[in-house]
Amino acid sequence: MYPADLAYTTEHEWVRVMEEISGTVRVGITEFAQDALGDIVYVTLPPAGTRVLAGEPCGELESTKSVSDLYAPLDGVVTTVNDVLDGAPELVNSDPYGDGWMFEVRPDDPAAPAALLDAAAYQNSLGS
Repeated sequence: MYPADLAYTTEHEWVRVMEEISGTVRVGITEFAQDALGDIVYVTLPPAGTRVLAGEPCGELESTKSVSDLYAPLDGVVTTVNDVLDGAPELVNSDPYGDGWMFEVRPDDPAAPAALLDAAAYQNSLGS
């Protein structure tokens, strides 16, 4: 159910390594998270250049049900944000692993994604 080529956090974010040398990663929320939130109507992301810390809130997702924090999966600096979400936040629901990605981070430690959960461990963390 969860893409095997991604790493996951217990806060329901996914991480895709975009560049091996620098370790730059793309971040989004999982299918489980978007389903639990319901229809996303607004997304607040950390601006490019922002330093983020693993496990700390760095943005917000507003849905028809609630407002939820978006957490940084790794320590690092935000390099890019998905500005398309400003006008089309529903992409988080319709394509959470593709066009609904949130931001990219250059991690302090390029090996850090390897310490996150793999798809099977994430699935197990959900109790399913």
